[in-house]
Amino acid sequence: MARSTSPPKVGLVLGAGGILGGAWLTGALHALATETGWDPGSADYIVGTSAGSMIGALIASGIPPWFMVAHSAGEEFGPIGSEQGAEPTEDDRSGGAVFRLHRRVPSLGPGSWSLALGSLARPYRHAPAALVAGWLPRGLMSTEPLKATVRRACPEGWAPNPGFRAIACDYRDGRRVAFGSSDAPLADLADAVAASCAIPGFYHPVRIGDRDYVDGGVRSSSNLDVLLGAGCDLVIALNPMSSLHAASSRTLGERLAMAMRSAAGRRLGSEARRLREEGTEVILVQPTVRDLDAMGTNLMSSRRRQEVLELGVQSVTEHLRESGLDGDLAARLPAGIPELVQRPRRPASSWPSFRALAAARHPAARSAG
Repeated sequence: MARSTSPPKVGLVLGAGGILGGAWLTGALHALATETGWDPGSADYIVGTSAGSMIGALIASGIPPWFMVAHSAGEEFGPIGSEQGAEPTEDDRSGGAVFRLHRRVPSLGPGSWSLALGSLARPYRHAPAALVAGWLPRGLMSTEPLKATVRRACPEGWAPNPGFRAIACDYRDGRRVAFGSSDAPLADLADAVAASCAIPGFYHPVRIGDRDYVDGGVRSSSNLDVLLGAGCDLVIALNPMSSLHAASSRTLGERLAMAMRSAAGRRLGSEARRLREEGTEVILVQPTVRDLDAMGTNLMSSRRRQEVLELGVQSVTEHLRESGLDGDLAARLPAGIPELVQRPRRPASSWPSFRALAAARHPAARSAG
């Protein structure tokens, strides 16, 4: 079937999910690009929360999913690696699972007294996670390794794709902030992504301007409703924290994990309904039972990262083919720049700059927001 001459305005939403959620997203995006010929980094809007903001920032900066898959597997690219913003170091291959202490004396008591007391006084104004976030102590882990990963793809400023949004929460009142939008504080991409990933009680909050920010998952693991009013024709949401499939829960940890996934799924469904009421088509892609079994209950573990990534490729490929979405999306979405969709069949030394290709996708950066 021939591609439409008027491609839809597309939003891509990448949800939270820790280290293993990020691995699943990488595999899912590789499957999506391979099966449709579309470049996910070219979406009109890319909304990333926590792990989704890290993966979203990389594709918005021109790092193709196929490159991330090969790089994660340990492949060496020679000098081309650093030129493409992904120098193959062991830290970089970890997918952000590099944990270093923040260089400040730990503080005692709630991490945010204003959020803690505000959530106590008006609990109905806050998401369930926000009711807990303020009372947790400030995390001991530094976000600098996360920033370093982003800076290898985008040394400064914002991503070449002006529609990228990194979702974080103001640590003072739990308010959601979509960095990259016109009504958000100005921030470098690395700082915004680190803020979106700063899990309360684990990572130290990220200071941008005169405010501290924490993980956007405090508000929602998906934040699909950020695209309300954006005028998208189609939104594709990949959400590692929810699933349509029920796995058997044998331990207390597994029961708690499934309860969290069920809550995330209900929130995702509610956000999707609101978008659909606007007339936006929404496609939801979620982990299967096999994916969930591989992820386990500790999403911040890097031990099973490669297994989860490879399963993500397999399960999403199967889903696209069995549902017929592969052909449908291939016919409707614009063909991506070949080198950003599939690995070039020539030596790495002859590959073009991914950053330059990403900039070519958006020659006239429209006003963000």
